[in-house]
Amino acid sequence: MSVFLQEREGQILTKGKDTFDLAGGKPSLAGSVSQRACVFCGSRVVLYPIADALHLVHGPIGCAAYTWDIRGALSSGPELHRNSFSTDLRERHVVFGGEERLSRTLDELIDRYRPEAAFVYSTCIVGVIGDDVESVCRQMEKKKGIPVIPVMGEGFRGTKKDGYKIACDAMTRLIGTDDSKEISPVSINILGDFNLAGELWMLTGYYRKIGVQTAVSLTGDGRVKDIRNAHRAALNVVQCSGSMIHLARWMKETYGIPFIKVSYFGIEDMSDALYEVAGFFRNGDIMEKARALVREELSRLLPALEPYRRALQGAKAAVYVGGAFKAISLVKALRLIGVQTVIAGTQTGSAEDYKLLKAICDDGCVLVDDTNPVELSELVKRMGAGLFVGGVKERPIACKLGIGFCDHNHERKRALAGYEGMLNFAREVYETVSSPVWRFVRPGQPDTTA
Repeated sequence: MSVFLQEREGQILTKGKDTFDLAGGKPSLAGSVSQRACVFCGSRVVLYPIADALHLVHGPIGCAAYTWDIRGALSSGPELHRNSFSTDLRERHVVFGGEERLSRTLDELIDRYRPEAAFVYSTCIVGVIGDDVESVCRQMEKKKGIPVIPVMGEGFRGTKKDGYKIACDAMTRLIGTDDSKEISPVSINILGDFNLAGELWMLTGYYRKIGVQTAVSLTGDGRVKDIRNAHRAALNVVQCSGSMIHLARWMKETYGIPFIKVSYFGIEDMSDALYEVAGFFRNGDIMEKARALVREELSRLLPALEPYRRALQGAKAAVYVGGAFKAISLVKALRLIGVQTVIAGTQTGSAEDYKLLKAICDDGCVLVDDTNPVELSELVKRMGAGLFVGGVKERPIACKLGIGFCDHNHERKRALAGYEGMLNFAREVYETVSSPVWRFVRPGQPDTTA
């Protein structure tokens, strides 16, 4: 395929045709205009949902504007995180340095908003001019008496995945610094759910029904005090393995807390997540409650999904998302409602992740790692996908090609996790694929709305 860069040969394969394993975790090829985001963005999306903390971007105003409300994370209390504060560095600060401006900005914002902690994000320009952000944070922490944590995520230091690790390192400065929260011996931390559309509240409700306390959420609907107490939970349950696996491993090494990796998208994975947590506690009552909950939810959900499955039978979809676990869950969820996945790819998947993804995809499905708009557009056209499931940067591709799009990333407003989320997802896919607009975009398209 002439539109694909030769150097990326090992990052694109067709199941059933190519015999090699897909390469993952490679740096983006220079000039490929990768769909990946920068290090700063990765750190910001992980820490942003901590709702009672101050989040200050030290850099040009564009960095703060680009990541304002980037997760859209809902909070059950304070919403300080919804503000996008910036030091707004200009040319004179590039020449003479921005440390004084950073110090004055922190001083003013902490006095005005009284946050429980402050995160200071370093951007590309700060890395170039050499501002000592860590020194300013230490001085301000001593002056104000709250944690002031530097997040050294200059965008050019790698990829979004490197930003995840930097964010996890920042949180280690808080974890283990408080023991005042009452936490049950039968408790979990949920890592990697960001409560985009209230999913966290659904998940904690499920776990409550089976007798398991959610001690801390990292970081959806997050609170600084809760994070300080996170070292006292019995188990870490990692939802987005790409963003939070580093923190789970650190907590295992430092505090001996085991972790499991789960997904909450789709019926199979949501049920498995409940069973795995119940199994960890080796409590027959908890396991029986988990089985009863799954039976109850499936008895309600499966009949409701059937009309969508009949209507969508034979539809083809392309999936391109940030992490591999989400892609795996989406392939399963789409299959459940009659939709065939013909393209499956991620920004941050590892070689091991892609083996799992390949195993559940049908023969003929194209798997792709760290792709770019030109490749994605060509693949969608060649594979005949009528639906694109992705994030904010994939939306324009779907619009330009005249196919349906479902947002499964930062900007969505509809809960897609859990059992309720599966029904929402089926409804959204159906509404998108069957919209009468496609008769005007693609002449000859049958009317499926009747």
